[in-house]
Amino acid sequence: MQVTLEKTGDLDAIIKVQVEENDYNTKVDKELKEIGRTHTIPGFRKGHVSLDQLRRRFGKEVKSRILNDEVFNAVISYLRDNKIDILGEPLPVKVQEVNLDDKDYTFEYEIGLAPKVEADVNKEITVPYYTIAVSEDMVKEQDQALLRRFGSQVPGEEVDATALVKGAIMELDADGNVKTTDDAIQVVAGIVAPMYFHDKAEADKFLGKKVGDKVVFNPAKAAGDSVAELSSMLNIDKERAANVKADFEMAISEIIVLKPAEHNEDFYKQVFAGNTVTTEEEYFDQLRKMIAQQLAPNSEMKFNHDAQEALMEKFGNIELPAAFLKKWLIVRNEELNEENIDAEFEKMIPGIRWELLSNQIRANQDIKVNEDDMLNFAKGIVYNQFMQYGMTNLTDDVLTDYAKKVLSDQQQARRIHDDVSERKLFNVVKALVTLDNKEVSLDEFKAMVNPAPAAE
Repeated sequence: MQVTLEKTGDLDAIIKVQVEENDYNTKVDKELKEIGRTHTIPGFRKGHVSLDQLRRRFGKEVKSRILNDEVFNAVISYLRDNKIDILGEPLPVKVQEVNLDDKDYTFEYEIGLAPKVEADVNKEITVPYYTIAVSEDMVKEQDQALLRRFGSQVPGEEVDATALVKGAIMELDADGNVKTTDDAIQVVAGIVAPMYFHDKAEADKFLGKKVGDKVVFNPAKAAGDSVAELSSMLNIDKERAANVKADFEMAISEIIVLKPAEHNEDFYKQVFAGNTVTTEEEYFDQLRKMIAQQLAPNSEMKFNHDAQEALMEKFGNIELPAAFLKKWLIVRNEELNEENIDAEFEKMIPGIRWELLSNQIRANQDIKVNEDDMLNFAKGIVYNQFMQYGMTNLTDDVLTDYAKKVLSDQQQARRIHDDVSERKLFNVVKALVTLDNKEVSLDEFKAMVNPAPAAE
C-alpha cells in the first residue's frame, strides 16, 4: 500500500492511497471463511460453503469494509508517522465504488493542514490585573451575615424581618369571613417565613405583629409561582394548591426571631475553625482576608479574559484552511449546509484560532494535566459542596473517596480536565507576561465586566 501527499494550497492537501490486491486479499478471504464457518447459509451445511460461493454472496460487502478500514488506518498512520498536524478529519474526495472484479484501487482524501502558530509569550506583553479592594462596607456586611448565621432562634415579642411565625391559618370566603364548609383549607399548626415571601407587600403585612394578632394575607401571592411552596405552606397536595387564590387569616400563636451571635472567642472559633483568632482585631483582619479570597476568583476570571484578548491581538491572525473546514463542518453537523455555513463559520473562527494558539502555548511551555491535578481539583469541588452545609472537618481520605467518585463520571472528568488545563495555562501566562496591577472598587469592577449599554 503506497501513501503519498500532494499539497494543493498553503494549508490544503490531498492524500492518495494506492491499494493492490495483495494489500487486502488475505484479510478478505479470512473473513469470508469465518462467515462460512459460523453462519447458516440456505442450501449449504454450516462450514461447507465454497469460497467462490462466499465471494458471490458476501464478497462486495466484506471487501468494501476491509478496504475502507485499511485505507483510513493507512492515512492516519501516515499522518502520525510523518508528524503532520491537521484540522478536522480526512474527507474522501469521492465515494469509491468497490467492485469484485477490480483488483487495484486509488483512494483520495482531502485534508486541512494545521497552520504554523507563533506563540512567544513574554514580558513585552502587558495585561492588566484588577484586584478588588475590600471596603469597610463589605467587612460590615460580612460581619453581620456571620453574626446572623451563627446566631440562635429565640421567642420574640413581635415579627421582624428574620422571624418565623407560627399559628392557625384559615381560608377566608369572598366576604372576608373564615370558611366553615367541609372543603375549607385549615392549617391548625401552620408556620410561615415572611422573609422568604416572593411578594414584599405580603411580607410587610406581618412586620410588627405580636402574639394574638391576626394577619390577613394571600398565600398564593406570597409563594409567587411556586406551587410546591404553596402546597407546603398550606399542607395540601400540589394539584389542589394550583387552584388556590383566596386570602387567608393567620392567628399568631408564636414568634421565633433570630438572635445574632456576639463577638467573643466562641464565635471566632465557629467562624474560623482551626484558626487561633481570639480578639476582635484578629477577627476583622481574618475577615478582610476571607473577603479578599472570595473576590480573588473574579480577578482571575477578568485576567483570563484580558490575557486571551491580548494574546489574540498579538498572535491570533492565524490563517485557516477555510474551504476544507467548511466542508468538514457540514459533514460533521447536520444543522449546517451550503446556505448557512459561511455565516456560522465566521462565528467559529475566533474559537478555532484561540484553540490553535492556546494549544501551541501549552506545547511551548510543556503544560500537561496529570491524574493528581484532576484529583486535587475534584477534591476542591467536593470540599466546597460540603462547606455549603457547614461540613468543614472532612479528612483527606473522605475527600479523596468522593473526588474519585466524581471523576468516575466521564462527562465530569472531561469537564474537570478542561478546567484544570485552562487554569494551568493562564497561571503560566500570568508568570510570562507583565502584569499592570490595579486596585479598583467592586462597583468599578462590575462596570468593567458588565458595562452599561450605550445610549441611543
